[in-house]
Amino acid sequence: MNKKIITIMVVVAIAAGWGVSVMLSNNTAMLANKESAVDHAEKHSDPNYVCPMHPQIVKGEPGNCPICGMDLIEVEQETPAVKKERKILYWVAPMDANYRRDEPGKSPMGMDLVPFYEPEEKGAVVTVSPAMVNNMGVRSAEVTKGKLWRKIDTVGYIDYDETMLSHVHLRTDGWIQKLFTQSEGERVKKGAKLFEFYSPSIVNAMEEYTQALNSRTKSLIRASNDRLVSLGVNIKEIKALAKTRRVPQTITVFAAQDGVVSKLKVREGMYVKPGTVVMSLADLSSVWLLAEVFERQANWVKVGQWADVTMGFIPGKTWEGKVEYVYPQLDNKTRTLKARLRFDNPGEVLKPNMFAKVAIYGGAKKDLITVPSEALIRTGKDQRVIIDLGEGRFVPRDVTAGMESGGHVEIVKGLREGEKVVLSGHFLIDSEASLKASLMRMTETPSAEKMDMSSVDMKADEKSSMIMGVGVIKKVMASEHKLNMSHQPIEAIGWPSMTMDFSFKHGVDVSGLKPEDAVSFQLEKGVDGYVITSISKK
Repeated sequence: MNKKIITIMVVVAIAAGWGVSVMLSNNTAMLANKESAVDHAEKHSDPNYVCPMHPQIVKGEPGNCPICGMDLIEVEQETPAVKKERKILYWVAPMDANYRRDEPGKSPMGMDLVPFYEPEEKGAVVTVSPAMVNNMGVRSAEVTKGKLWRKIDTVGYIDYDETMLSHVHLRTDGWIQKLFTQSEGERVKKGAKLFEFYSPSIVNAMEEYTQALNSRTKSLIRASNDRLVSLGVNIKEIKALAKTRRVPQTITVFAAQDGVVSKLKVREGMYVKPGTVVMSLADLSSVWLLAEVFERQANWVKVGQWADVTMGFIPGKTWEGKVEYVYPQLDNKTRTLKARLRFDNPGEVLKPNMFAKVAIYGGAKKDLITVPSEALIRTGKDQRVIIDLGEGRFVPRDVTAGMESGGHVEIVKGLREGEKVVLSGHFLIDSEASLKASLMRMTETPSAEKMDMSSVDMKADEKSSMIMGVGVIKKVMASEHKLNMSHQPIEAIGWPSMTMDFSFKHGVDVSGLKPEDAVSFQLEKGVDGYVITSISKK
């Protein structure tokens, strides 16, 4: 009996110990995972909730966007950015910007060299949380250096080959008696009848020709024949007249080539003069394509460059050709330059006035800094991009853009190879940066951190425009308007004791000075440094 009681007591003790250990381990884990009140307050102080798609919707508590219905997300509080130490590029003499060294030291005048730092990123830096970057769809791309093809993507249209056009004119006045061609676009063959024409001048010339034939006077016959030819009478009709000796009242005009009637400006019974274009005939076995090149790309296009042409009526087919001629003037309405290509047209597939898409290849321009065209923000007056600094930090930067081709744009000034620029979502970032920069301009105050090496020379101007000093004359160079002097420290401009040359202004009297004279002097900052404006013996 006693053994059973002892066994039960041992089991209870073991169970109690196991329970205590479990409770202690749970409490330890809870304490390890539990953040302090200060940490929690810093993380969630002054919380705001914003819509991922509509940043203008901001509330002080969780909820839904009234526009799109999406859940509002908490805006994380920005933590102060650790200021990055600026890199020293070189060390320079305060009085001579051309004296540079890679390490600290003394200038030839005995002054300490001052560091010149790499410039800080200018502009208002915008910090965006990773969640917001993802919701805004921000994409970035690296700035690259390479070649950019001068590809001219433009449009054009098919036109008649003007070297294969013929115009029908009459050499005397008269009337159109009968038209064998009734409308534009009709097809004619070489030698086909076009119209019949009545002219009193031609009828009189024919009668004179028959009289000359009857007189059998060779000189009169030759002169009369030449007159009929000069009036445009066909040789066949002259031979028929010589054979029949009967003068017709009209003559027939025949087609000089195969083609289609491109212009028809007359009707039957119309009175015409020699200057009237009766009709025009066009041969469509060859056609021109006139491409319209934008003014900013006018200097890219040259004779002999290859071009690809596509047309909507035959998808997938590409015509290859060369630039045959570049017109010397721009169209004053469209502000474009015409470039001409010629294509053979078997089967007359290409019709005048057909619309075409043209790509002219103008060669490559090498060693260019380029970015995708979508990265460039054009404001009308300025051009800028948004630089991706990493870790959700962005800053706008002004750039100068050059040529643009194939979805990329050349950056002439403002970017370096390897930097990253924002491609999408940059308009929102740019507007935020502009607002932030405006607020900074209204509230900023001068800071010592903004001063660079030039501040060494500006100390005197900040304190006083007059700088006093004392020293001992070592050499007087009156003809050169200079004094060599060993001076004591000049605190106003941070100069230590040293021996150096000083220039003095015209009108300063140095005639009574000689070496080893103790003097007091006054300096003034000039264009080329500090000059002595007055000096006197002590």
